[in-house]
Amino acid sequence: MRLLIKGLGLAAAVALASPAAAAGLCGGIGDHGQWIGGAEAGSDITTVSDYQQQMALVLADSTYVALFSTSAPTDVRVEAEGRGGGNPAITLYDASGAVMLTDDDSGGNGSARGEMTLQPGTYCLEMHSVSNQPMTGFVRVSRGDQEALTTGASDMGNTDLGNSQPSDQSSDMGTGDTSSSDGSSDMAAGDGSCTDATNAAALGNGPIDGQLGDGVTGSASADATPFWRFTLDQPQAVTITAKNENADPSITLYDSTGGYLADNDDFDGLNSRIDMSSPLPAGNYCIAVQALTDTTLPIDVKVARFDPAEALRASYDRGEAAPPLDGSYPVTDLGPLGARMRTDIRNTDKAEWFTIRISEPGIITIDAISTDGNGDPSLGLFDDLGRTVAKNDDNGNSLDAQIIAKVNPGLYMIAVQDLNGSGQGFTRLAMERFVPAQ
Repeated sequence: MRLLIKGLGLAAAVALASPAAAAGLCGGIGDHGQWIGGAEAGSDITTVSDYQQQMALVLADSTYVALFSTSAPTDVRVEAEGRGGGNPAITLYDASGAVMLTDDDSGGNGSARGEMTLQPGTYCLEMHSVSNQPMTGFVRVSRGDQEALTTGASDMGNTDLGNSQPSDQSSDMGTGDTSSSDGSSDMAAGDGSCTDATNAAALGNGPIDGQLGDGVTGSASADATPFWRFTLDQPQAVTITAKNENADPSITLYDSTGGYLADNDDFDGLNSRIDMSSPLPAGNYCIAVQALTDTTLPIDVKVARFDPAEALRASYDRGEAAPPLDGSYPVTDLGPLGARMRTDIRNTDKAEWFTIRISEPGIITIDAISTDGNGDPSLGLFDDLGRTVAKNDDNGNSLDAQIIAKVNPGLYMIAVQDLNGSGQGFTRLAMERFVPAQ
């Protein structure tokens, strides 16, 4: 059975001895987390005098969770960097368990990084190994005025762990999947920024507040229109999308002075999306658009009103959060899991959800296998409260996925998704249960 060593604090291993926050934090993700500053009192990023960092050993099929808080609205940077070729990915959750951001490569050299303005509250930063191999890594949480751990996706040179120079060129602000594995974040605050003086195409005629219900759209190639501008008369929470998978768009949002607000790449397949769930103040805003594959293809850019229900449903579709079991979202009940169970699922980039029932404590193995070898399945296992038990993609040297987890009696939810998104072929979901010898 694969186990997790939860974390080793850099300062006298205090994190191991310090209790985590109240049970259920971040939808249960933080139940076994460690305060990034060694204790709750030292983990308020708003007030700490320097960055807070921990070293963690993460074994296969495991995650490490760092806890921190903010006592006032704060520009926060979250980072993870692996040692010896380790490739970490991070997910940031708020206290309710909602995903704030995820990232894989925006720190450069396989490191993960994200930046956003966080409101007062407690947060959980989860790190796992992308390759599903054992990994030692550093996790750092800091303010924008403190030293960064990573160099940023725009700097693909050598990175000395723990000695990275501060960089503001690899931010992943905004919610949803902000992975930037191919350098899309080099548009953050710097040469690619956009101000009121930048030549940008207008989205809408004047303030677009009244048009956010249906959304305001524009379409052009990144070569022809690298910047789009819009204006708000009132504070508004908005969703910004850029679509054309053949172009592989990446987007960055700036305020009127060129101040960096958020960026995203590959939120929905190769399409991009930024959810500004906290209302943007009235004013002018600019969207910088890059095409990472073909700069001549048209990219459809849209600004619409942020819909919390739609955003939550999208997280179910991506297999990131477990849906409710009230019939409002399709979930297939597979019944009690005996010694072994198997079912075939048609490949889709939208997660398929299943429930199983476990009658006694033991260990289960769950495999998602591409039947024709052309798929790229991923797996997620959640308990009946929607807390993440385990996730996996690319088990070993294979694109197939596998989870091995210790379980107690109860109901569990399983998400299966094909990351290729071709809609062709099938994924075989196979489960086995093992119980302790009597």
